[in-house]
Amino acid sequence: MKIDAHQHLWRYSPTAYDWIDGKMTVLKRDFLPGDLQPLLAANGFDGSIAVQACHTMEETQWLLSLAEKSDFIKGVVGWVDLCSPNLQAQLDSLAHLPRLVGIRHVVQAEPDDEFMLRSDFQRGIARLAGYGLTYDLLVYPRHLPVAAKLVQEFPQQPFVLDHIAKPGIADGLIEPWSRDIRELAQCENVCCKLSGMVTEARWKHWKPEDFRPYLDVVFEAFGPQRLMIGSDWPVCTLCAPYAETIAIVNDYIRQLDLTQQEQILGGNCVSFYGLQ
Repeated sequence: MKIDAHQHLWRYSPTAYDWIDGKMTVLKRDFLPGDLQPLLAANGFDGSIAVQACHTMEETQWLLSLAEKSDFIKGVVGWVDLCSPNLQAQLDSLAHLPRLVGIRHVVQAEPDDEFMLRSDFQRGIARLAGYGLTYDLLVYPRHLPVAAKLVQEFPQQPFVLDHIAKPGIADGLIEPWSRDIRELAQCENVCCKLSGMVTEARWKHWKPEDFRPYLDVVFEAFGPQRLMIGSDWPVCTLCAPYAETIAIVNDYIRQLDLTQQEQILGGNCVSFYGLQ
């Protein structure tokens, strides 16, 4: 299968999605399965992973209900309060839903740069393996050393780094992102999504070659066996249509053999998230 490993769906609410600011007015509307499915089909994808975009159980339950009705939503990365003393009850309430494949917390928005080292958060991470759940790391470059400490603490827990940690592509910044992402990649339990890059470039003024130095680093660090393509739709539409966003990775991987291309375009995602 070809799988878009990272996209979002929402019924827009200015309070639930308060991260959508005045520069993102095109995102201030509903984005539903009927909007996404034609884009996936037109670009040769068999399905996608729907990822949480706000910190509510209600959104996670809604995404899971959509997945039950939309076969192309192969999995949901939802949210639970990993720091809550009631975490087990939250996980138990979702455990019977097979499309729940992972959990994500928007760590990049936390005021404490060492949030991932908090004991209550790490107790939450420790619970995930018992439910067969992965964890998506959503961080900025400055969080990478902390992320490395986290994943080293949990060598049996599968992690995936979202958006190659959002390096400063618009300004051509490579270091210390390159050094730190290589350190994180030394942990074999971490994969990486080739997603979310266009929004870190110069909006509407990017060129395909802007991304090559960053793709070179992650391919060298993780190898084709731990990378997966993702659109970050509809957020990517701030900067580029779906097809142009996907083409950035598609064009880059043409230099690889067919088996490696198939891994990045879906095989690694299927394996990581345990998709049916």
